[in-house]
Amino acid sequence: MKLHRTGAKTLHHPVVGELTLDYEALDLPADTGQRILVYSAQPGSPSQHALDLLASWATTPANRPTDSPM
Repeated sequence: MKLHRTGAKTLHHPVVGELTLDYEALDLPADTGQRILVYSAQPGSPSQHALDLLASWATTPANRPTDSPM
């Protein structure tokens, strides 16, 4: 089996559409057989703008009443 350590992947997100992301696989030396995949978009690309939009949604606090009972 041949493992690809780096490359590009195209994904479709239901809100922002097509994303083209570069990836790199990083092995975890302390955990044999485990690896982390890191995805990134090219700076200034439409994919980076789409990821920025999604990230802004994740950091926006939810609108909730301040005096509601818990």
